[in-house]
Amino acid sequence: MFGQRLRLARKKAGLSMQGLADRTSPRITAQAISKYEADKMNPSSSVLVGLSKALGVSLDFLMGGQVEELVGVEFRKHSSTSARDRAHAEAIVIERLEDYLAIEDILEIAPPDDPFGDLVRDVVESYEELDLLARELRRHWKLGNDPIPSMSRLLEDKGIKVIEADFAERFDGLACEVRRSEGRSSTDVVVVSSRTNVERRRFNLAHELAHRVIRATGNSAIKLEKAMNRFAGAFLIPTDHLIEEAGPSRSGMTYMEIMRLKRLYGVSAAAMLMRLGQVGILPQSMIDYAFRTYARRWRTSEPDEIRDDEGFGAFEHPQRFERLVWRALGEELISPVRAAQMLHLSLSTVEENIRG
Repeated sequence: MFGQRLRLARKKAGLSMQGLADRTSPRITAQAISKYEADKMNPSSSVLVGLSKALGVSLDFLMGGQVEELVGVEFRKHSSTSARDRAHAEAIVIERLEDYLAIEDILEIAPPDDPFGDLVRDVVESYEELDLLARELRRHWKLGNDPIPSMSRLLEDKGIKVIEADFAERFDGLACEVRRSEGRSSTDVVVVSSRTNVERRRFNLAHELAHRVIRATGNSAIKLEKAMNRFAGAFLIPTDHLIEEAGPSRSGMTYMEIMRLKRLYGVSAAAMLMRLGQVGILPQSMIDYAFRTYARRWRTSEPDEIRDDEGFGAFEHPQRFERLVWRALGEELISPVRAAQMLHLSLSTVEENIRG
């Protein structure tokens, strides 16, 4: 466990074994680091602290016993993403999960029930099947047809860990299963970047949810990421509800109408336009024309963007972990120092919030 964490932290920092050895105080050799990473030797406490400081990670990350490994990691990334970027993202996720799972253990919170039942699919064959699966999951979770106020809260309520992290621009998010040590129940986690806007963040959460429900596509004409996007659109914008709002068949649609719809469902203008074509409200030829002309910029620059302090933006942040930390602090199960470390706040801020 320690060897794997050390290797991941070193890759996150972009250091060779010799580079790490040169940074560490007290000084150690590259050969020693090689033995640590191979779990052939354990560092002394002073060297462990030195490695933690040199790598910019916590001792909890290096020595944590909550997370054994991340399984089936699915990244939403750009083509320029490097191995270092991936290691950096995985290290952030593991570090956050160590605290998240530890606070659940402290509060003796039982593992959640399976949120998906028999809806997980090893293979999907068509877009129609994806739409049906999104509808069935909404029915399974008793969501009705209305827009979802908070994807973060919904996933957290279903036992899926949601983590918002400050990733580099090249990452939108990831999803994976978290395998825990000592035979404890595994859990699902979805991670999104705090740098993305509200519309994109909500869609990314629905996209990563799709990865937890769908394993692969059995149709070579449907790429996996495209299938995840189709599921996300159908989950966030149910067909029946959209037809009620926009009409069953349209020969055209104004900019103002599209902006109203994107704000109604909390999705990007580009995603809204795509969904109007998928449902058949607008002809595909019109969608194709839009993306060649006036909507061309919508893929990179969001029109009429939802602010973080309004509408969906005010609710689309994970809150469960923070609530659990304050609860543990209120029950005196953890110290203010530990709470400050978990919440990444100063001790004075935590103490002020204890007193009110």
